[in-house]
Amino acid sequence: MFHLIGWILFGLIVGLIARVLMPGRDPGGFLVTILFGIAGAVLGGFLARAIGWYGPEESAGFLLSLAGSILLLWLYRQFRPRQV
Repeated sequence: MFHLIGWILFGLIVGLIARVLMPGRDPGGFLVTILFGIAGAVLGGFLARAIGWYGPEESAGFLLSLAGSILLLWLYRQFRPRQV
C-alpha cells in the first residue's frame, strides 16, 4: 500500500516539476500531472535499462524520471488536436 502511495507522490512531484520547466497549456489537473509523472518515470526507467544504465530490478532515478515526463509532455503537445 505504501509503495503505491510513494509512486503517486513521486509522480506528482515529477509531473509538477515537468510542468514548471515546460510552461504552456497542458491537459487536466493534478490527476493528469500525476499520471504524466508516473508514466515519465516508467519511460525513463525503460529507456535507461535499454541503454544499459540500470539493471532489470533497478528503478529510474529522479532526473531520468523528469526527462521521461518532459518527453511525454512534449509529445502530447506535438500530437494533440489543435483548437481553433
